[in-house]
Amino acid sequence: MQIPEGDLDLVAVGETLIDFISTDEVDHLSEAETFRRYLGGSPANIAVNVARLGGRSAVVSKVGGVAFSQFARDELRRYGVCTDYIVTDPEARTSMVFVTRSKRTPDFEDFRDADFRLAPAELAPAAIARARVVHASSFAASREPCRSTIRRAFSLARDAGKLISFDPNYSPRIWPDKDEALATLRDLYRYASLTKPSLDDAMRLMGPGLAPEEYIGRFHDMGVRLVILTMGREGILMSDAGKLLGHVPARSINVVDATGAGDSFWAGFLVALLDGNSIERSVLFAREVVETKLANVGPLPAWVTREVIYQRLPILAS
Repeated sequence: MQIPEGDLDLVAVGETLIDFISTDEVDHLSEAETFRRYLGGSPANIAVNVARLGGRSAVVSKVGGVAFSQFARDELRRYGVCTDYIVTDPEARTSMVFVTRSKRTPDFEDFRDADFRLAPAELAPAAIARARVVHASSFAASREPCRSTIRRAFSLARDAGKLISFDPNYSPRIWPDKDEALATLRDLYRYASLTKPSLDDAMRLMGPGLAPEEYIGRFHDMGVRLVILTMGREGILMSDAGKLLGHVPARSINVVDATGAGDSFWAGFLVALLDGNSIERSVLFAREVVETKLANVGPLPAWVTREVIYQRLPILAS
């Protein structure tokens, strides 16, 4: 896979949110009593994690004109993420999600406003021109006009020879019309270079009962070349242009907080891939990053650096 040029490793297009994560570990939001505020949104989280790992990243999104938008900008800047392409809508409210702290897939409830209002005309082509990877998620693509904005970003990125990453983090709560979701994903995957569905994502989109290899085949059928399927305790499968590259096993760890785990994995994978590593070695790098995230509440700890992760890879590969 050819790595393109650009002074930004990642430009993430989509939602910048405020996550309110329960301070206690619970299975359902109805059981949560107190919450702590965090920067949220999968694209924003991936941009932060790329920056934490020493990469250069930017976010293209829309926030509201109240205090939470300032918090989101301040948090992104604190981690070194470029906020030049974030649009403020003083008539909207910054979107929020309440999330459980959980060792399993978290329970959540969303209150959306500004994020899906990002219009194609508000996308700065300069941001795409600067990127090596352009990334988006199905959360952001679930509503217009942001869906058309992502399509425009992907079209510009394809024309400029950029890598295009799409996260099919589908949830029926966010996108009740699954037929529409599948049609939109087929459209966006015409542009995409790589994708990272979880097994849960695949089952929600395509129904239960298929073998992991069959789910991977269906993503290839939609047009994407590289598929990384994460399967929790069952490990990770890698497939390039329809050819299975192998399986990386999961390791037993003490899971403290699963919120944001997929974003940590994908950021680690992209950083390693852009460094020129093989797909397999990039997955090993990502596995180390996500295991560290799962063992800690909130974002990646400050001590997690690119250098620390690379130092661990010879042990992982042995």
